[in-house]
Amino acid sequence: MDAQPDKGTHLRYGSTETPLGQVTVAVLDGEVCWLSYAGCKPAEWELELWSKSCLGASVRLTEGGEDVQSVIDELHEYFSGERRQFDTSVTFLGGTPFQRKVWQELLNIPYGEVRTYKDIAKAIGMPKAVRAVGRANNKNPISIIVPCHRVIGSNGALVGYGGGLDKKEYLLRLEGYLK
Repeated sequence: MDAQPDKGTHLRYGSTETPLGQVTVAVLDGEVCWLSYAGCKPAEWELELWSKSCLGASVRLTEGGEDVQSVIDELHEYFSGERRQFDTSVTFLGGTPFQRKVWQELLNIPYGEVRTYKDIAKAIGMPKAVRAVGRANNKNPISIIVPCHRVIGSNGALVGYGGGLDKKEYLLRLEGYLK
């Protein structure tokens, strides 16, 4: 879903510790719109800048809430190996129409599997847009839940992950793709 924010939009957020470090999530109307972790992007201050650029200066940030805790619980289940698919809905607030198309396609990559940038480009009907897919993948605002870590190079190499290749490798090992 793509949100159409109103004046005075209320964004809830929260943070938790994970094997990747601190993860911060933001939720709008019950849907995750942002997820970041240490080493990937700075957390709260970047959330404030990002939310104002997407939603306007009147956005209100509030820490906590049941919807935020629900996402945090799902993340803990994911990192403990108990969850393979997130139940929470996502909404893409920023990005170009092309980027949103790529991010939506990432949601179709099953747990424990990978796709190449070329596979994603073909899947969205733009087979020559491989590099643009890579750039869109890098701008994914909802890491882990929108699984940009499941995209690899055409030669099978782990390439291009904003949080660092060590974290991409960790996630793919957690999901059983790498042994």
